[in-house]
Amino acid sequence: MFGLPGKKSSAVLGVDISSSSVKLLELSKHGDRYKVESYAVEPLPANAVVEKNITDVEAVGEVIKRVASKSRTSVKQVAVAVSGSAVITKVIQMDGGLNEFEMEDQIALEADQYIPYPLDEVAIDFEVQGPSESNPDQVDVLLAACRKENVDIREDALEIAGLTTRIVDVEAYALERAYSLIEPQLDSQGEELVVAIVDIGATMTTLSVLAEGKTVYTREQIFGGKQLTEEIQRRYGLSFEEAGLAKKQGGLPDDYNEEVLTPFREAVVQQVARALQFFFGASQYNAVDYVVLAGGTASIQGLTEMVEEKTGTPTLVANPFANMAVGSRVNASALSNDAPSLMIACGLAMRSFD
Repeated sequence: MFGLPGKKSSAVLGVDISSSSVKLLELSKHGDRYKVESYAVEPLPANAVVEKNITDVEAVGEVIKRVASKSRTSVKQVAVAVSGSAVITKVIQMDGGLNEFEMEDQIALEADQYIPYPLDEVAIDFEVQGPSESNPDQVDVLLAACRKENVDIREDALEIAGLTTRIVDVEAYALERAYSLIEPQLDSQGEELVVAIVDIGATMTTLSVLAEGKTVYTREQIFGGKQLTEEIQRRYGLSFEEAGLAKKQGGLPDDYNEEVLTPFREAVVQQVARALQFFFGASQYNAVDYVVLAGGTASIQGLTEMVEEKTGTPTLVANPFANMAVGSRVNASALSNDAPSLMIACGLAMRSFD
């Protein structure tokens, strides 16, 4: 099942498999308030996932098993995501009088018009968006398709860990869902808000632009925090693991700030500015109201100020847990440190409450 938003579900773990780590999150909800019940992050071996493609399913499965055990969760059902570049999405118009099963049949018949792969190699799902503006008798239907191998390999990795795949989502939609928790933190809220979320991972930076809470643009580029780790490793003669730890925990020589961190920060700011210029060039927009920094690199000291200065746009670091309660199994300060990199895991865990 390639589950788009709108399909009913019960408690699921959000499991985000990125290029450098596996992040797991379990949420509960009481009234309108969410609570973090459990969470854990475990690093992946080098090259087990390359540019969001799983290349070593056994290794990824073992890390998922460790992360589930570390989190002490008892939930076995999972929502996982494929990256936007692996998914084709298209809005099509269909007769508003059709029920879900009739739509499914019709989409199966017509899908080859929209999808450039053999249909037996593709997982397809759809969601009715609402009445079509161009024809009141029709509805807009969001069609999403992805090669089955992208879905199957995630299911296989979760199975190795003793978990069951309940939902396969799309990263951009998970991010959009988590953004609904960020929006109340913005000074100006409202219908017309255009917000750029820049998710700077280990090897990939993804720009998602949301207008009125809906994704209108996404773009991935190869750039990430791994470049800083590699520079620390090269300059100070450390192993990759040692360099990663030093980056997080500090204790590097005095010249680190000036010689290594500042040039990297400048490179990040340049990437953010360039990504926004691509967006302005490809859309009718020429400004955004906010920049939200997400991903493991977002918390680097001084980065928000530099992005704000360069772009002239209010900038903040994503924390989807700012207004959540935290369960007894959760280390609150570790959660706070990891918050910017847990946006996708959070959006996936929120599928429990669709």
